[in-house]
Formats: sequence, C-alpha cells, structure tokens
Amino acid sequence: MASQAACGYWQRLGNAVRVAAKQGVGRVSQSDSFIEEVTEEVRRDRLFAMMRRYGWIAIALVLLLVAGAAWREYQKAQDRTAAEGLGDALLSALEQSDPGARSAALATVPATSNGQQAVVAFLAAAEAAQAGDASAAADRLEAVAELADLPQVYRDLARFKALALRAEELTPQERIDGYTALARPGSGLRLLAEEQIALSLIETGDAEAALSALRAILADAEVTSGLRQRASQLMVALGEDPAAGDANTSGNE
Repeated sequence: MASQAACGYWQRLGNAVRVAAKQGVGRVSQSDSFIEEVTEEVRRDRLFAMMRRYGWIAIALVLLLVAGAAWREYQKAQDRTAAEGLGDALLSALEQSDPGARSAALATVPATSNGQQAVVAFLAAAEAAQAGDASAAADRLEAVAELADLPQVYRDLARFKALALRAEELTPQERIDGYTALARPGSGLRLLAEEQIALSLIETGDAEAALSALRAILADAEVTSGLRQRASQLMVALGEDPAAGDANTSGNE
C-alpha cells in the first residue's frame, strides 16, 4: 500500500511539472508576440512621421515634373503656331504679281528669330535683285551676314551673294579683299571665292597671279567638275594649257 501511494505521489508531481512548463512556454510566446507588435507600431509611427516631415518634397517634385512637361508642350505649340504663321506670310508675299511687289511684301513679314530673319532676307534679296535693285538686295544680305547667332555657312553665303551683287560698285581690289575673307580654310565657299579672286586679278591686269590662283584651284582635291572646267577655260583664255600644268605637277611628284 505504501509503495502504491509513493508511485501515485510521483506521478502527480510529474504531471504538475509538465503543466507548469507548458504554462511558462505560453507566457514566453505571448511576451514575444507583444514585443513584435510594439516594434511594428513604432516602425509605422516613424514612417508616418517621416512622411509628414518630408512628404511635401515628393509632392513638390511631382508637381514640378508635371509643370515642366506642360510648359514644354506649350512651347512646342507656340513654336508650331509661329512657324505656320511665318509660312503663311511668306506664301502670301510671294503670291504678288511682280518682283518689286514681292520684295516689298517680304520686307513686312515678321521674323522673330535670326533663322527666320535669314530666310526672309534671302527671299527678299532674290526678289529685289530680280526687280533690278541690286543695292537693296545687297543691303538685305549684308544684314544677314552680321547676325552673330546664325551658323557661319549662312553668313558666308550672304556675304558671297552681296559681293556679287555689288560687283559694279566695288573696285577689283575691294572684291579681292572681300573674297579673300571667304577663301579661308574650312569654308564651304573657299574654292568659289578663289575663282572670283582669279577673275578680279584678271581685271587688274595681273595675269600671272590669276594663273597661279587657277592652278591652285585645279590642284585642289575638292574641286568640282564644273569649277574645274571654268578654271581650265580661263587658263586657256590667258594663254596657258591646263593639261601642261597637270603634266608638270605629275612630273614633280
């Protein structure tokens, strides 16, 4: 009887220990869960605080991007409208019956940029020259040549045309000086300017200098077939065979 009572005692004690252990684990698990919930709340509060403090920056950036895109579209629309207006004005001016009227109408066309001014000036100069007013045409072209923001090639073209229109007003030396400025290395009009220099040298009576300029044109790798033909004809007129010059050049090489 005593041994049975002892066994019962130890069995009840073991059960009590197991129950106590289970209850302790439950309390630890509940404590961990509580800590996690508190940590998550703290993180959420910090996030909301940062949004309240710095959220306006993100909103401002979005507004700036939207405003910038709207402004670009507005500018594009304005440029398109201005270009269409310029085109309509040019067409209306060119529909006039005679060159003088077209030149006068083109003089009234509004041009807001240097590029637009150049287009209008080239057209007006062509009409003025056709009407016989070479001086007015040259004036328009010389004004284009002074537009600092215009690409150099268009400024050079305007100067070249203006010199041609003033050929009767300028002395041969003045034309030589003007074309020499256009014959600089890298200029797209270099060889054409050298041709005009040769012609002006002929007018001064300096045939040898003119022949030297013509030889240089024929020896240039960039000379076109049309310019080669004109230079050769001038050399023949001055008494020199262009083929002989080419043979001498080949012999020297």
